[in-house]
Amino acid sequence: MNVLKLLSVLMDYPEDELWAHRAELLAAADDPGLSTAHRARLVAFARELLDSDPLAAQEAWLALFDRGRSMSLLLFEHIHGESRDRGQAMVDLIEAYRKNGFALAAKELPDYLPLLLEYLGQRPPAESADWLKHVSHIVALLGARAAERQAPYAVLFDILVEMGAGGPDLRALRDRAREEPRDDTPETMDRLWEEEAVRFGAEAPGRDCAPPSQQARTDTRQVHR
Repeated sequence: MNVLKLLSVLMDYPEDELWAHRAELLAAADDPGLSTAHRARLVAFARELLDSDPLAAQEAWLALFDRGRSMSLLLFEHIHGESRDRGQAMVDLIEAYRKNGFALAAKELPDYLPLLLEYLGQRPPAESADWLKHVSHIVALLGARAAERQAPYAVLFDILVEMGAGGPDLRALRDRAREEPRDDTPETMDRLWEEEAVRFGAEAPGRDCAPPSQQARTDTRQVHR
């Protein structure tokens, strides 16, 4: 199991079957291709997750990723919000996958980050790195927000930023996350889901979220040739 596939599995909602693959996941987390610090953190994260009760792990995942907009794993949510552009971008992504010989085989939306990681895990390394660099602003901000909430999932985003050799200003993003009001309370969730899409300034991804050197293609879950 390569690192991107592993990150996809660990970032996704922890279904009960995850615990049946404990040994395989822990072995994959101990990847010598990672930096020493990230390798240790990833092993610790995987072990902590797999040592926890499945129901508790599932509740923790929902509390982090499913309450409020700021930690959404739907990439286009941070680019297009609920505008019509998001729908067209997803259509373009699905078509790009098909051109590459892949088809979605799950019911999640195609801009779901764990799907992108699984897809990229089956693509050439240069292409994967290009994609990760392209979305590094979104990924880094998600990591900063997770860290601010003291969520162990922060390490997964940190590794992705490193793998993409992206250029986001991590200090600025962490300061931003520190100053942001929480959006996962019942009082704020409805209001924040209606706000404008998050933008990242001059270095923001294009409206189609396509890497500069490639046509739009963004995520996929279990895919087959």
